[in-house]
Amino acid sequence: MSTTLRHSTTRLLQLYRTLSEFSFRVLKGIVWPKVDLGIRLWLGKIFVVSGFLKLSSWQTALYLARHEYPVTWLDPTTAAYLGVAIELGGGVLLAIGLMTRYAAVPMMILSLVIQFAYLPFDSQLFWTALFGWYAIVGAGSLSVDHLLRRGLRDSALPLVPGIVGASEWIRTQIGPIYLSILRVYIASALLIRAFAVEAERDSVAAWIPVHTAGLLPAGLAAIGGLALLGGVATRYVAGMLLLGFSANAMMSAAWVDQGYLLTVLLMLLLHGAGSVSIDTGVEWLLRRWVPEIDGRPGFALEGLPHVVIVGAGFGGIACAAALRRARASITIIDRANHHLFQPLLYQVATAALSPGDIATPVRPLFRDAFNTRVLLGAVTGVDASRRVVLLDGKEIPYDYLVLATGASHSYFGKDQWAPYAPGLKRVEDATEIRRRILTAFERAEATDDAQEREALLTFLVVGGGPTGVELAGAIAELARFGMDKEFRSFDPASARVILVQSAPRLLPAFPESLARHAQQSLEKLGVQVSLGSRVEHIDDGGVAVSGNRIAARTVLWAAGVMSSPAARWLQAPADNSGRVKVGPDLAVPGHANTYAIGDTAASNAWQGQGVPGLAPAAKQGGAYVARAILASINGESPPPPFKYRHLGSLATIGRKAAVADFGFIKLWGAPAWWLWGLVHVGFLVGLRNRISTMLNWFWAYLTYGGGIRLITGSDAQSAGGKIVNTAESPIASRPAA
Repeated sequence: MSTTLRHSTTRLLQLYRTLSEFSFRVLKGIVWPKVDLGIRLWLGKIFVVSGFLKLSSWQTALYLARHEYPVTWLDPTTAAYLGVAIELGGGVLLAIGLMTRYAAVPMMILSLVIQFAYLPFDSQLFWTALFGWYAIVGAGSLSVDHLLRRGLRDSALPLVPGIVGASEWIRTQIGPIYLSILRVYIASALLIRAFAVEAERDSVAAWIPVHTAGLLPAGLAAIGGLALLGGVATRYVAGMLLLGFSANAMMSAAWVDQGYLLTVLLMLLLHGAGSVSIDTGVEWLLRRWVPEIDGRPGFALEGLPHVVIVGAGFGGIACAAALRRARASITIIDRANHHLFQPLLYQVATAALSPGDIATPVRPLFRDAFNTRVLLGAVTGVDASRRVVLLDGKEIPYDYLVLATGASHSYFGKDQWAPYAPGLKRVEDATEIRRRILTAFERAEATDDAQEREALLTFLVVGGGPTGVELAGAIAELARFGMDKEFRSFDPASARVILVQSAPRLLPAFPESLARHAQQSLEKLGVQVSLGSRVEHIDDGGVAVSGNRIAARTVLWAAGVMSSPAARWLQAPADNSGRVKVGPDLAVPGHANTYAIGDTAASNAWQGQGVPGLAPAAKQGGAYVARAILASINGESPPPPFKYRHLGSLATIGRKAAVADFGFIKLWGAPAWWLWGLVHVGFLVGLRNRISTMLNWFWAYLTYGGGIRLITGSDAQSAGGKIVNTAESPIASRPAA
């Protein structure tokens, strides 16, 4: 098998196993405890009712013990008392799940006695099978046994810990074998139904539930029986038979017996084929031949090429994910321990979401990737001649280097403005901006100076791109809806939000028609849009805009970005924003096996135009570089030049307002807003983040709530109330969105 085919097969197998195991694990965890409780209550009720009926008519019970199902080795009176005791005591214990194993054994024996000494019925065969299961496996999580098990295992009672330990051994070692026996037993009933004549079926009816199986069409019984006999695709076959029997059971008078059979099939669906099956054999062979599907090493890492990825943003994560099964050693380096979904960072800054909703720790993402290591630290440089990355005084050698270091704020040579007008690239930036916004409202409530209150309630955003538009809209929405009736000295809706844009219109990257819709939506929210205006000065008192002084205590910067120092590290050509000029394959010219992606790279792979600083562009670049590295490692032909596929541009303005540009399709208003939400939730990493974000949005949408309005940090912690400039940070590992 070629390396590429092996990798593709491994990925498909791992995807299949992950999806199937997750689905069945969830089903087993959610469904089985309820089913288990239902089975125990059902069986317990049958036996308890029978016991009470015999007690109420004791002469009938004695007659049955003497004449209908006598036990040759017991006196009839003794047998009657014992039978009633088993039915009452065992039924109650089974129902509540107390001493389940010890209750199930005599109930199983009693079922066999009734079956072979009295009248044979399929239901009694199913009772026997189910009692056998409880005798070996015990009750599920909704039982008294489960509640007591841990305490009894660690108790000082004589013999009890040993008994509990033996029960656990029986459950884990004998349980899978019994499950296989149960599977073969049901398969036999189906095959006899499919292939045996009526006389042959009648001859084994006392031992095998052929009458119940006979209610299924012969063809389906044959297919299901053969598959279950060998234990091939057991869960799926059991599910197929469940559907077939369920439809038939609703129209049959023998629905009770079919209910038992459905229960056994559901057990096979949830628990699998057992230890003796083709399914188990195939699983064992797969783990032996392709150990990578379990995330276990399929090869030694010593001597393999070392790929170093600097930055765990969209591009870096996409590249590392595509290399997780490569015959290479992968190292991811980032100054933060989390992957940040930067497009929603403004919602953290405006108190709509928590940082944990849009950030995911990096290590769990690669928990099962045995060839991937994650390092926390700040890269200070790259020694290209010796092929080492300089990390906090250490040297990390590499054979392949991927720079995905993202971008930071650009103040166009006015870095002294940074303390007064923070940008938005990191979680720390967002929480500091949130602190400033919320603190401004609190101080406005406390002050008696009308002029100072007006300055505190003036929020000025510099930059009319997507980030600036989204910030301005979110602040206006927070003031008008999120804080309604919460302050007494002023109305939060009176807050003034100003968006300053030097260009003649907002959203220059969008069509002009959508830019007009965006401006109209902002103005509807009360945002003052100032176009063709240039910021001349920013200090702690406000902003000078085109010769006019605006007193604003909260100024936010969304006007420009600059790349990380990656070009300086490599002494490579860079564009005006500091991005590394890369070739058609995203490789850095003059540096072998060195690539730049995302906001670190200046690439003209968008039909001859520059690739935009968007998350999809970074992810596409990361996946492409991974393919290039794999081809080089495997000695294969390199992929064709990188081509960026533009999936569209989105920007949201506020509640039910957004714009979307897909080239031939342009949307605005509520449709664009819904699409924006779906796309952003889909791009979030981690199921928990998706669910949490959707719930927060849904709640805020229904209640007009302000979300996570926590003021954390202090003026002293942010350099006297001023956020520290991060433009020269060693790794700005978040691509602009």
